[in-house]
Amino acid sequence: MSRPALVHLVAAARPNFMKVAPLWHALAADPAFAVQIVHTGQHYDANMSDAFFSDLGLPEPHHHLSVGSGTHAEQTARVMIAYEAVALGGRPDWTVVVGDVNSTAAVALVCAKLMIPVAHLEAGLRSRDRSMPEEVNRLVTDVLADLLWTPSPDGDENLRREGVPAERIERVGNIMLDSFELLRGRIEADDAGARLGLGARRYGVVTLHRPANVDDRDTLTGLVAQLRAAADSLDLVFPVHPRTRKQLQAFGLHDTLAGTPGIRLIEPLGYVPFMSLVTRAALAITDSGGLQEETTYLGIPCLTVRPNTERPITISEGTNRLVKPAELLENVGQALDGHWPAGRRPALWDGRTAGRCVTSLRQRIGVA
Repeated sequence: MSRPALVHLVAAARPNFMKVAPLWHALAADPAFAVQIVHTGQHYDANMSDAFFSDLGLPEPHHHLSVGSGTHAEQTARVMIAYEAVALGGRPDWTVVVGDVNSTAAVALVCAKLMIPVAHLEAGLRSRDRSMPEEVNRLVTDVLADLLWTPSPDGDENLRREGVPAERIERVGNIMLDSFELLRGRIEADDAGARLGLGARRYGVVTLHRPANVDDRDTLTGLVAQLRAAADSLDLVFPVHPRTRKQLQAFGLHDTLAGTPGIRLIEPLGYVPFMSLVTRAALAITDSGGLQEETTYLGIPCLTVRPNTERPITISEGTNRLVKPAELLENVGQALDGHWPAGRRPALWDGRTAGRCVTSLRQRIGVA
């Protein structure tokens, strides 16, 4: 190819940009590529400020689709219409999609129809729970993608089981750990715990937002009771997702939880202060995906309040365990007493995933 290959990196919201940032830097440093960032704007995020892009060393997005919120169908349709116009106006040689949001599946559909090669970063993850919209997006994207970059062996096996040809599957490792290493210096220098007055005793970090945990009154009431009991043994810092705060208030649980000694309900945090808290925590209680990976990387006990996970390697090799809501307190006690697997970092979870992605793309465009 006589000119640099044009690559679109597609991101929808803050977590996607965390994954895109290391790959942006690696591609931008390689003269074989011209790279553009496409921000679909699927979610409004108050943390998406100029400072956020500056922290990651990213330029302003080259294309902003401004899709906004809406139903799953509305978002998917708007992303398809808007991205098709961008792709037709300046056709990329490759498009990279990340994760499992609606924008990921929508852009993969557009690329398939326009015959634009698409790479899926974080491919092959499966919870086998199609009640989760993210699982549907993963399945759709992986069927359509030309290149499937997986983070772990279970991802490879899932794709092979689904009939994906071996030549489309490449294990590159976990890109979120590249992001952590990119910002490690700032994370270590930031002492969010001290600003919150932590330090007198051990503390845990809590993140809960999935509908199965927060939309049912009985389930959320039980979780609140378990957290309040756990606060007898350690402080708990709980950055409260807007959905969770709304449900706590609707069920009359917010003031009870907020008034519990040892529990601090705070607003959602940016990546650097949040990871500053996590790196110094005794444990994490969560229902998110990324925190399962980060705690395994850091060797911190993770109690995942879900019946399943699309990241089973964090259990088989790491420090993560699936916990039933009614058994949360028991598991907190086990973790604090040291009765918890030490775990290890899975292969290729080493902060060098972006470089392997670039090598993979160079091979696909025929550059030695």
